[in-house]
Amino acid sequence: MKKKVLVTGSNGLLGQKLVQMLVGEPDYILIATARGKNRLPNNKGFIYMPLDVTNKEEVYQLVEDLKPDFVIHTAAMTNVDQCESDRDECWQLNVRSVEYLVEACRVNKAFFIHLSTDFIFDGLDGPYNEEAQASPVSFYGDSKLAAERTVFKSTIDWAIVRTVLVYGIAHDMSRSNIILWVKKSLEEGKNITVVDDQWRTPTLAEDLAIGCILIMKNKATGVYNISGKDMLTPYQMALKTADFFELDKKLIAKGDSSTFTQPAKRPPRTGFIIDKAIKNLGYAPHSFDDGIKEIAKQLNAKQLVG
Repeated sequence: MKKKVLVTGSNGLLGQKLVQMLVGEPDYILIATARGKNRLPNNKGFIYMPLDVTNKEEVYQLVEDLKPDFVIHTAAMTNVDQCESDRDECWQLNVRSVEYLVEACRVNKAFFIHLSTDFIFDGLDGPYNEEAQASPVSFYGDSKLAAERTVFKSTIDWAIVRTVLVYGIAHDMSRSNIILWVKKSLEEGKNITVVDDQWRTPTLAEDLAIGCILIMKNKATGVYNISGKDMLTPYQMALKTADFFELDKKLIAKGDSSTFTQPAKRPPRTGFIIDKAIKNLGYAPHSFDDGIKEIAKQLNAKQLVG
């Protein structure tokens, strides 16, 4: 019997990748949800239903009607500075939605997979494993930690997927990322300054989607770090991007956190140790160099289609 999978935030980058991968799976019925209309390029192979995850009644009703076996919750406010300035909306999207979904999953006996972030850590001693002590330095981090605690306290079957600096290509090119930004800027001959005192393990969106699906298929409970394997600064990522596309690295200047005025504080050194996911799930992420190749391949395919 086919299992039902409900994905929230299906218009977002991770949501899009999950839909693309799950559509071809014969053992699953896929229900994609997001606020407003479906922005995916087609609606074949899955059911789309609009859902405002901050509306308790909508959440309860939809989960009750559909009775999914799995809920993968990707919808969130992830703009760190926006979370700092619009705290009420951030809390609604990042915490209240989780409370509603957890309760709906409890009533309907669904397995809940929740997406979290490296920003629950202060970044003083990364990379982190799954047992590391959380200590956020931004309101975004506070909200995501509060959401995790909601999941921890629940009596449902759950997994928390923590990730870092996700990059990839949305089907409509509506989202940028460090690779696209560096490539475009250098192609236009612009000088750019890139931070060299923040360390991350950047994550290809496809790898994150695969990690979520592996957790679902294995019904793996608990916390899992799902990220890339290379610890890099954004400056190093920019240099690698310039090298791959054969662009002028002299246009890239090295900066530090004090160079930029941002409302939200960033943790200096996060990144994840992903041994648990590799061992328990067979997770095998791309290197950052291979991630750039994958982005280039997708860009070429879009240009051919266009």
